Amino acid sequence: MKKIEAIIKPFKLEDVKDALAEIGITGMTVSEVKGYGAQKGHSELYRGAEYVVDFLPKIKMEMIVSEDMVEKTTDTIVEVARTGKIGDGKIFVSDIEKIIRIRTGEEDSEAI
Repeated sequence: MKKIEAIIKPFKLEDVKDALAEIGITGMTVSEVKGYGAQKGHSELYRGAEYVVDFLPKIKMEMIVSEDMVEKTTDTIVEVARTGKIGDGKIFVSDIEKIIRIRTGEEDSEAI
């Protein structure tokens, strides 16, 4: 089992969610986050004063998938979330050692 974390632009959330549902990804956790990478924020003007916005709004999607779904899932996210502009985001894939569904006590693949 693998955990996939994707940091994407907020306006891409619905498109990515719908595309993932089409390939069978039914569960995920979504958080509104702020951050920066190569984009390094930008300057804005407010009431005549210029200020730097370091942390830009992003969406963090987290999902647990079986090993055989990792490539299909990441390919789908890249294809749908890509705008071709700086700040499109990143995807992180990590190993999951154990999953336990609290309600039933099911473990690992039965708990996904």
